[in-house]
Amino acid sequence: MAVPGLLIVTAAGPEEPTRASVPFHIAVNGAKPAGTEVAVALAGDSAELVKPDVIANVFGLGLPPLRDLLDKCLDHEIPVYV
Repeated sequence: MAVPGLLIVTAAGPEEPTRASVPFHIAVNGAKPAGTEVAVALAGDSAELVKPDVIANVFGLGLPPLRDLLDKCLDHEIPVYV
């Protein structure tokens, strides 16, 4: 049986660190461990999150740092589209 896919689309940028981190958290700590093929698409302001100097300074409340979440996405081969 095929596993359903999930595309998480976000537009929250670095000015909203918690909202910006949640899609990555869902991808690496929810969907992927549950066996769902997942990808994250960055639209609008969220495209800023791929800049190294930006991602290093995004810390959402109650979530791992965005840098750690992105590293985990890379480790699990979760595509991130900009």
